Amino acid sequence: MKVLLLAIIGFLPVILFAQQNNRTMNTDKLTHATVKQAINALQTNDSKAWFALFTDKAEMFDDGNKMDFKSFWQKAVGHERFTSIDKVENNGLDVYGRFHSDQWGDFKTYFKFHIDKNGKINRLDIGQASY
Repeated sequence: MKVLLLAIIGFLPVILFAQQNNRTMNTDKLTHATVKQAINALQTNDSKAWFALFTDKAEMFDDGNKMDFKSFWQKAVGHERFTSIDKVENNGLDVYGRFHSDQWGDFKTYFKFHIDKNGKINRLDIGQASY
């Protein structure tokens, strides 16, 4: 009995860590291939895949304020993620959902992607949403 109890206690931190870091989420609502790749990269902390989807001079606006795209996402990837996708609009380019930031907590957000003629993301508007 003591061995079983010690085994369970020994695995408890592993189980709790896996639950806290579960980034799997249903992305079936995402219909635009590039947007889906971007959200998947964000969810899996894949900064290389994330940045590869954007143009070299991608612009970003956070609640309407221009931000330095590269600097922002170099800090954010791995610390921010969607916890649910609630709705998708504008031919799959606008994504609304619940979001988690290690710095700012949990809130509703929007991501509005702008795609250039070559299929790369050249602008991303993000912000808090009220829907």
